Amino acid sequence: MTQPGSASELRRTLGIGDAVVIGLGSMIGAGIFAALGPAARAAGSGLLLGLAVAAVVAYCNATSSARLAALYPASGGTYVYGRERLGAFWGYLAGWSFVVGKTASCAAMALTVGAYVWPGQAHAVAVAAVVALTAVNYGGIQKSAWLTRAIVAVVLAVLASVVVVCLGSGSSDAGRLDVGTSGGVGGVLQAAGLLFFAFAGYARIATLGEEVRDPARTIPRAIPLALGIALAVYVCVAVAVLSVLGADGLGRAGAPLADAVRAAGVPGLVPVVRVGAAVAALGSLLALILGVSRTTLAMARDRHLPGALSAVHPRFQVPHRAELAVGAVVAALAATVDVRGAIGFSSFGVLAYYAVANASAWTLSSALVARALPALGLVGCLVLAFSLPGVSVVVGAGVLAVGVAAYGLRRWVAGRRRA
Repeated sequence: MTQPGSASELRRTLGIGDAVVIGLGSMIGAGIFAALGPAARAAGSGLLLGLAVAAVVAYCNATSSARLAALYPASGGTYVYGRERLGAFWGYLAGWSFVVGKTASCAAMALTVGAYVWPGQAHAVAVAAVVALTAVNYGGIQKSAWLTRAIVAVVLAVLASVVVVCLGSGSSDAGRLDVGTSGGVGGVLQAAGLLFFAFAGYARIATLGEEVRDPARTIPRAIPLALGIALAVYVCVAVAVLSVLGADGLGRAGAPLADAVRAAGVPGLVPVVRVGAAVAALGSLLALILGVSRTTLAMARDRHLPGALSAVHPRFQVPHRAELAVGAVVAALAATVDVRGAIGFSSFGVLAYYAVANASAWTLSSALVARALPALGLVGCLVLAFSLPGVSVVVGAGVLAVGVAAYGLRRWVAGRRRA
């Protein structure tokens, strides 16, 4: 553990507003442009039910994360909570799930930027975006917060335009909002698992815990506030798009929001939506790189990753080696791999991460009432994780198994050296 005031400690500069904006930048960028279509294909008329289930699980996770972050305001989020409350292995498993899953998400968001900005050169644009945002993060957490604030403002303005245009058009039909279960219960749960990808950004607030002012007060307020704002935005956008396209049309749409404004009779707004999608993906990528690098820092401090990655820049007070390493890996993936189908894989890893968070929060109190939300969150995470598409479950479980094997090998080697 890093001691307060040590040279390797990060600087506390983020207030409530900064923390909320960073959470929003991650959530809104990832979700509304990426997960709505696949979720509609899975759930059909049960899309709004899936959104509700995802929101309930996310609220449980957010509550658990907020309580734990107030007690352990250090970089690393659930990696730290699992280590302190459940033991070294569970902390490691949470950190491994987060770093691997979110690294894939970073590459997916970078490619989303490329696909909207210059489809013919998506990989090159993706790499450029990663390099540019890594440089921004390297310059200090406040620069990242300022850029994220601007990005969130642009994205919210674009989404508000989509909602107004769709609901105000003659193509809008409230009958398309009838909630059913045409995709079955399994489809609703699968949609909830996919849509959970859209809510995962509030964790960024917790993983930046070492850079938040007055964390015991700031983090428990910022997490539910960011989650509540994102949920309100998602509901408005989902209702607006469904009213124009319907569940079947939304499920078939390659670019749901752009298709919705075109169907609403305002094709001139399509380029604006495309720009909004690119900016939103940039915001998500910026926050993702921040979160992954901080968890990498925490794991490097405990030697689960190379110790050199635990260095903190003496001037900028950021984990510069971890940020450069994460940026390099993400850039390599974005240049060589098509990871547009990474939503399910990412959701599996993040749900495993939050399962550990809820299990950690369970240990904070013996009172039945206080344990209700962590218990619901834990069960919800496990159910949604194994309701994801089969390929996502198999690949996700395989990657976790590789992490467990690496942990066991490291412990075995350490034991042999002590002997």
